[in-house]
Amino acid sequence: MILEHAILPVRAGTEADFEAAFAEARPVVANQPGCRSVSLSRSIESPSLYLLLIEWDSVEAHTEGFRMSREYESWKALLHHFYDPFPVVEHFASVSAG
Repeated sequence: MILEHAILPVRAGTEADFEAAFAEARPVVANQPGCRSVSLSRSIESPSLYLLLIEWDSVEAHTEGFRMSREYESWKALLHHFYDPFPVVEHFASVSAG
């Protein structure tokens, strides 16, 4: 399992519109092959920042599957105009402790 992590800097004053757009966009990604879960959280200290966490079966499920799909164009149209600056996306793998 791979965890996609992105801090989403939403333009101040557009948070409610962003949350409404994300509610529409969530099933676009959640229904993609290889997507296990989608979580969006809002910062308490910085209310224009959101944390997006998506669990994928693999990095390729995200980068080659979803990002190369027609559905990604819908995701972009719904969400990308809210960001300033554009977020950095990183992928994480679990570390075995011990």
